[in-house]
Amino acid sequence: MSFMTALRHRWQTANSLVCVGLDPEPARFPTRFANDPDAIFAFCRDIADATAKYACAFKPQIAHFAALAAEPALERLVAHLKSAHPEVPVILDSKRGDIGSTARHYATEAFDRYGADAVTVNPYLGRDALEPFLDRADRGVVILCRTSNQGAGELQDMLVAGRPLYQHVAEKAALEWNTNGNVALVVGATWPEQLSDVRALVKDVPLLVPGVGAQGGDAAAVVSNAKTHDGTGLMISSSRAVLYASSGDDYAEAAATAARDLRDAINLHR
Repeated sequence: MSFMTALRHRWQTANSLVCVGLDPEPARFPTRFANDPDAIFAFCRDIADATAKYACAFKPQIAHFAALAAEPALERLVAHLKSAHPEVPVILDSKRGDIGSTARHYATEAFDRYGADAVTVNPYLGRDALEPFLDRADRGVVILCRTSNQGAGELQDMLVAGRPLYQHVAEKAALEWNTNGNVALVVGATWPEQLSDVRALVKDVPLLVPGVGAQGGDAAAVVSNAKTHDGTGLMISSSRAVLYASSGDDYAEAAATAARDLRDAINLHR
């Protein structure tokens, strides 16, 4: 099953637009993991198992693993997700983008080494840098468009031919580069007006929307500005607010409650 098919199926069967981010920070783990050499894998596995019923996707962030030399834990985690929750697609958040053989290796890393269903990529080197990802028709290519960080507008809002650069990226990605129908876009929850602009440009192309929760994005504004005609089209990502909902032994139950509450809050506005 392709990434897009799995995602659309998950929107319906789970009745959820919640993407659960898996960004391990061992300093924030419950004390029970203090002397556990397998803490990174075990914590993320427990969170994923607890929240799977409320998730339309999982999104592990590669830097949180790589900085801790925990790439083997990430490989094991994705393998566990594919085995225990095969219906929930996995997006590797790595924001890759390079040219030639390097891009091909990045695609191999994401799709073959880690087994991800989709990967986030940076469009600013142009289409040829994304071809190795786009050519994998069964996998998703989630292209940065209007990101959630405070400094995003320094480049993404620059006017090019009278329009902000992010709008050109949205159109190219959705209309020119999407020949295999496997493109999605990243647009931050912190910019609801830009979400509306992007949705108008890209029609039903899915949007990955980070920034709800710890970054202050509002779920109601995201849904009202960016849902598709059928009330889907979104992967609304929350990481810290779900992962660290409790620092006690009820960490997994608290994460499940946070994911469920976010799902329900989103669904009120669909």
